[in-house]
Amino acid sequence: MAVAIVDYGGGNTDSVRRALAGLGAEPYLAGDASALVRAQAAVLPGVGHFGAVMGAIDGRGLRRPILDFIASGKPFLGVCVGLQALYEASEEAPEAAGLGLWPGRVRRLRGPGKIPHVGWTGVACRRPSRLLAGAGLAPSFYFTHSYAAPVTEATSYVACHGEEFTAAAEAGNVMGVQFHPEKSGAAGELVLANFVTWPRSAPVAIPSRPAGGATRRIIACLDVHGGRVVKGVQFERLRDSGNPAELAAAYNRQGADELVMLDVSASREERSTLLETVRAIARETWIPLCVGGGVRTLEEGGALLGAGADKVAVNSAALARPRLIAEMAQAFGAQAVVVAIDARRGAGQGWEAFTHGGSRAAGRDAVDWAREAEAMGAGEILLTSMDRDGTKQGFDCELTAAVAGAVSIPVIASGGGGSAEDFAAVFTRGRADAALAASIFHFGETSIAALKRALAAGGIPVRPSW
Repeated sequence: MAVAIVDYGGGNTDSVRRALAGLGAEPYLAGDASALVRAQAAVLPGVGHFGAVMGAIDGRGLRRPILDFIASGKPFLGVCVGLQALYEASEEAPEAAGLGLWPGRVRRLRGPGKIPHVGWTGVACRRPSRLLAGAGLAPSFYFTHSYAAPVTEATSYVACHGEEFTAAAEAGNVMGVQFHPEKSGAAGELVLANFVTWPRSAPVAIPSRPAGGATRRIIACLDVHGGRVVKGVQFERLRDSGNPAELAAAYNRQGADELVMLDVSASREERSTLLETVRAIARETWIPLCVGGGVRTLEEGGALLGAGADKVAVNSAALARPRLIAEMAQAFGAQAVVVAIDARRGAGQGWEAFTHGGSRAAGRDAVDWAREAEAMGAGEILLTSMDRDGTKQGFDCELTAAVAGAVSIPVIASGGGGSAEDFAAVFTRGRADAALAASIFHFGETSIAALKRALAAGGIPVRPSW
């Protein structure tokens, strides 16, 4: 089947292309009417800000070709912002008109949970679904978003993050999912397989299980220097840990929830992140990939997303010019913008932020900087304790709790994880939404599956990977 991936200049096109190709489809990018019309099915991928996406669609003259394609009766799938585009409008960009296929207005998530909603979340069926046929009673998918579509007659599955919202919707040949099937493992692969074989899949039964919240995420980190993964102690005494793509593939198999790749020497050397390394990692994984190191401009962030990253992490350049965070959030959506904070305890109370791979004091209080980063549009904070980095003596739960209590966006804890007890502590006392580690995984001291089993036994909600 020839599947057109609508090319509006953004979106996670390469991951979607690889996922569809793995199912035997023939995906290709379609940036104009002639390319779209010859397809047997089409996908509107979604990574970005609603206003930027709709502006790009209109700017490239794609609105009418998309509507004509849908009117032809061929299957059409919107992913994440691509789902939101099927509605009339969004609070994220009130001036931008959606495609208007379904009534209703997309709105910002409300409720007690951290926003953006990031992570693996269970969904619940409201009515028979062709798209999720065979998914079972308790499927979980990877979500990353701040805005969500209302529950309407088109809604087939819902999820809950403070409130219920549409996780999947279907009406005739038009389908949409708020989660990323190309990043959701076997469950996501099934969704895409149902789409490319539409309408042959059978409806599923309606389970009564309520939707649950996001699980805690276990993230494997690849610190890259000179094209190799390295790991040190307190940002010094770097030790070679292996090939980035090979390690990424291994962590993908082991059940990591996400990967973070940090080009640790890019800022010091005043150069951009190595794009070929990003591409090599992206080819080996389906789980979400965050990339940082040396990102100084909007264009460099866009290049990383184009190379296969799902999120961009900024540190030194953001401290030098905080407006960069707002520019990226406006272009890519807050869920794709991660502000990395490397923090060290000061002589008195509090922690100071550092830049350039931990080599320069920024003269900023880390907690205050986290608040400002959120105000500028950051979607997550990647918080590294320089004092604990590589020591395996436990996360700095006091630091993590201070930042988590100061912001309403998710916080990823980094630095010091050495045991399941350390991870449990940072999820409870530290109030972290995710925890990152490198040494204990690189050198085989524990496996991701073993860590998750221990956390689950202790009552910490995690995505099973065993």
